[in-house]
Amino acid sequence: MNAATGSDDPRDYLVDQGFENYTPTDHATWRTLAKRQREILQGRVVDAFLEGLDRLGIGEEGIPDFRVMNQRLRAATDWEVVAVPGLIPDLAFFRLLADRKFPAGFWIRKPEQIDYIEEPDVFHDVFGHVPLIMQPLYADYLEAYGKAGLVAAEKGALKRLARLYWYTVEFGLAQTPQGLRIVGAGIASSPSETVFALESPSPNRVAFDLARVMRTLYRIDDFQETYFVLDGVEAWPSLDLDRLILLWQELEAEADIEPGDLQPVDKVLTKGDGSYHRTKPKSAA
Repeated sequence: MNAATGSDDPRDYLVDQGFENYTPTDHATWRTLAKRQREILQGRVVDAFLEGLDRLGIGEEGIPDFRVMNQRLRAATDWEVVAVPGLIPDLAFFRLLADRKFPAGFWIRKPEQIDYIEEPDVFHDVFGHVPLIMQPLYADYLEAYGKAGLVAAEKGALKRLARLYWYTVEFGLAQTPQGLRIVGAGIASSPSETVFALESPSPNRVAFDLARVMRTLYRIDDFQETYFVLDGVEAWPSLDLDRLILLWQELEAEADIEPGDLQPVDKVLTKGDGSYHRTKPKSAA
């Protein structure tokens, strides 16, 4: 989800990737990030993610050329990646997703920012997000999410959709025959959270429930206190608009849930001990 303000017309934000303008340092930064993250993700991310990297040609050679990558993406799921200068307003973001276009920042972090940047760059957006868009069910989920976002804006329910995006697209986990695996791009593009999300005793890991997720605040400044787990790599939630509108109405009377709190009805897969966040200040959305 995005937090920028300005025009709601996505055409106002589309730019050329400027592939020819990347420097040798830019490509070297990508190679460092991609090599490290690919190694860490082995045995931790869903197989479909690694397959998507290979099929799209997203490797360690350097920053991908969107023109080449999009030929493969369109053939697989009729999606394409479009370059934007940074975060864009919510409605513009939703309209792009509803049109099967994924907005990606074209710039890459500086070498001294290898381990952390505040705003998503091309590595997070492309390496983290795009591989799963090669999967038809996930691609359809993102399109449905964009359409739901346009309705949520009219119904005053944007915070509900933001939480859904956060806990699935960015920081989702899934049960697989091989065990718990990563599906969220925010985890898949972060070496430290890749390990933390699966192996730390600190966070809760709770079976996904749509209403529960839409009530739950999230960390914007640090690792998550709770991760929600899909029942399979293809178990993306249904975003039927009539059902969503009714759900949003029902949730009006429900209080928000703090990021680390558990509920009596939760199906808890792992109850975290909270050790990592115990001394951390609260910051949630």
